Amino acid sequence: MATIAVVGAGIIGTTLAYDLQRRGNDVLLIDREAPGMGASFGNMASIAVTEFMPASRPAIWKQMPGWLMDPEGPVRIRPSYLPRLVPWFLRFLAASRPAKLRELEEAGAVLCRRVHEDLDALLKQTGLSHMMSEEGCLSLYADDAEFRADRDHIEILERFGFRHRILDAAAIRDLEPALTTRIAKAVLFPDNRSISDPYRLVTAIAEQFQAMGGTVVKGNVAGFEETDGAIDTVCLDDGRRIAADKTVIAAGAFSTELARLVGEPIPLETERGYHTQVMAPGISMRHSIIWPAKAFMVTPTAGGIRIGGTVEMAGLAAPPDFRRARVLVKRAQEALPDLRVEDATEWMGHRPAFPDTVPVMGPSAKRSGLFYATGHGHLGLTYAATCARLMGDLLSGITPPVDLKPFRVDRF
Repeated sequence: MATIAVVGAGIIGTTLAYDLQRRGNDVLLIDREAPGMGASFGNMASIAVTEFMPASRPAIWKQMPGWLMDPEGPVRIRPSYLPRLVPWFLRFLAASRPAKLRELEEAGAVLCRRVHEDLDALLKQTGLSHMMSEEGCLSLYADDAEFRADRDHIEILERFGFRHRILDAAAIRDLEPALTTRIAKAVLFPDNRSISDPYRLVTAIAEQFQAMGGTVVKGNVAGFEETDGAIDTVCLDDGRRIAADKTVIAAGAFSTELARLVGEPIPLETERGYHTQVMAPGISMRHSIIWPAKAFMVTPTAGGIRIGGTVEMAGLAAPPDFRRARVLVKRAQEALPDLRVEDATEWMGHRPAFPDTVPVMGPSAKRSGLFYATGHGHLGLTYAATCARLMGDLLSGITPPVDLKPFRVDRF
């Protein structure tokens, strides 16, 4: 039995800790916050198996200048943070080469093909199958021009065999009567399910992890120690030292700081996302919806509906700008004209984003005994069970069913 420290108690770290403990290891789950209080607290609750394509593809580049010029656009860069982003954007540009895009699409598709197999198994093991919806997601288009602008997305899904169905206006309203009559076309993604409460999912998995003998440690990681070239101790800023045979950095956007502590800088940035949770919306919804042209998503979750989206590049320390959340609400009301925003709360969280959209999963290239499971971007909830399965195999000395080479930490 190995002692394994998992640093980061979001959905990725918590699910991995559960998997490793279930395999018979002695696992410590370490975070400065309680499980699920980071990005997992406010994600859009979506199992988004159709959203693996790289953000660096040409269709996104074409829209980027307009988005950046629009103060209410879906992408905002705070000017004071721009100099810090130059190296990240150069790598983002490098990831837009046609041959590279095909590699990245394949890497994402390989993971997404496994998602439901791995997630269904996890939910059954934990008795949490009731938390996943039976309904899919609707992608909305006001006219043919909007549909054509998103056609590359559909073509990638067709190439990799992901299910989808194009709907006309009448079929859309049959599925979701609350939608505006302005929507002329939609695509139904039946496998893009949603979770009834993503924060509660993390806490429920953490509770079962502890019930199996796993340990949750609340503390801030300040460094690592090694013996004979292998990391064997996690040091907390209050002086505690946690011995571990293996350590996994799974701290989302905060993994950047931890990797720097071991001399292995990684090009991981935070794409800050916003949501508004509405507990008295005045409408009912069965499906989640996205409107690509307006760059927002609405999901029935956590006892109400959640309106989210946007990308803000401003680092980990800048205060939230909740005007971003209010823009999303305004756009959601265009799709759902009877939506009332009552009993609502606003939230901002840090998505961990690599410039090529692909996560890092595997061993450190510089330190023995150290591993990474981070950078899952918008797909942390989607990838969590698959990441746990693959990393659980790797840490147990079993060859994973997926080649992890595309996800190595030294690929940049």
